[in-house]
Amino acid sequence: MTQDEQAERERGEETTDEAAYEPDPRRWRVLAVSLVVGFMSLLDVTIVNVAVPSIRAGLDTSAATIQWVVSGYALAFGMTLVAGGRLGDAHGRRRMMTIGLVGFVVSSAAVGLAPNAAAIVLARLVQGASAGLLTPQNSGLIQQLFRGAERGRAFGMFGFTVAVASATGPLIGGLLIGLLGEENGWRSLFLINVPIGLVALVLIRRLVPDNHVGAGPEAAPKDSRIDVVGAVLLGLAVLAVLFPLISLEGGVGLALVVLVAFPPLAWAFVKWEARTVRLDRPPLLDVSLLRGLPGYANGLLVGTLYFTGFTGIFLVLSVHLQEGEGFSPLQAALLMTPFAVGAATTSPLAGRLVGHLGRKVTLVALGVMMTGTALASWLVTSPTDTLWWTLAPAMFLAGVGGGGVISPNFTLTLAEVPPAMGGAAGGALQTGQRIGSALGAALLMTVYQAVGTVTSAPVAARATLLAALAVLALAFAAAVRSWRLGD
Repeated sequence: MTQDEQAERERGEETTDEAAYEPDPRRWRVLAVSLVVGFMSLLDVTIVNVAVPSIRAGLDTSAATIQWVVSGYALAFGMTLVAGGRLGDAHGRRRMMTIGLVGFVVSSAAVGLAPNAAAIVLARLVQGASAGLLTPQNSGLIQQLFRGAERGRAFGMFGFTVAVASATGPLIGGLLIGLLGEENGWRSLFLINVPIGLVALVLIRRLVPDNHVGAGPEAAPKDSRIDVVGAVLLGLAVLAVLFPLISLEGGVGLALVVLVAFPPLAWAFVKWEARTVRLDRPPLLDVSLLRGLPGYANGLLVGTLYFTGFTGIFLVLSVHLQEGEGFSPLQAALLMTPFAVGAATTSPLAGRLVGHLGRKVTLVALGVMMTGTALASWLVTSPTDTLWWTLAPAMFLAGVGGGGVISPNFTLTLAEVPPAMGGAAGGALQTGQRIGSALGAALLMTVYQAVGTVTSAPVAARATLLAALAVLALAFAAAVRSWRLGD
């Protein structure tokens, strides 16, 4: 069977699925539980940033070791997203959420109680891999349980969760350390996951349905075998990208040579997946999605570019405000909180509008965010004591735009993906976001440090925000292309 024939068969199955669809009366409660779990896993990407100095002082270890407390999580997270999504598609999202959450709770406790830095790094790797099992189940459940305008609303809530988790991580971390003290306060950032996770685990077992419930007979694939070779090849390809980017962010440029392994690994993965489809075996990720569903490929590009320009802003501003302007970790987090407020305002609204306006929502949202980022680049050089009423409104405006990007892009990108491939396709979309986040952090920190060696810190911050604006312009161009193609 050719890739085009396979894609056509899956589209036919999706039509059958739509006809058989019956709304699950528990679907909104299931979404609420899954988003709480998703918030926890995404929060742990950024919440640890403000705790790095405290962890380093408390354990008396090197900066390079502590860097892997942050980076190890992101690396393991990115490597397991697609495989986690495929496992959920094939063996049940409730089962994968249970396994992932148990691993996440246990590893969170291990980090919080770790006696040394080596134990923390190991536990963070396990925590990241567990999050990689958990997170793609969110998009898979939305594909499974919702249709039409309701799906847009559900992805709006998911986009709200992603935006708020990314932006409020440093704030929550700063609050906990401020309340409990720097010596042991950082441990609470991880231990707090234990009680929340245990409650969520009970709710998952009671509420989350098996894959066939509420989604028609085609929601769960007939063949539940897992493409192990494909998972290994894709994991190595993601490793070849993320490892050097994360190492560069930590100041180790030599690892960039690992990037040369990415093209052959990516080529091998695509060829293997095409062969798997021809042999009528279940692929890890059907690569015909990229050719047969242009909206998926375009959305993947828009999402990756957006996260490249978006997430590094918080890292650089956090460093700049603390080291360049003398802010405390909590003060720096509070100054960036308006972004989260703006995103929280528009994410649900954008999810409702995308069904009527399509890609235009993304275009308008990106335009507003770029305006806010441009304004921030101009105002970031204001006197320190005026940043509260100059930079903060610009961050709010950027957040208003940012809240309208993630959820519509998810909705449009996954609109034609069959529910049986929803977890893997959503995992691939989020893998692109993780790669974009790592690339953006490395790029923007490099710009900040390079410019900072020849001029003042505020000017370096301005140059960094302008670099982020350039990347967001690329995301805007990709969204324009998608709109013109009618996606």
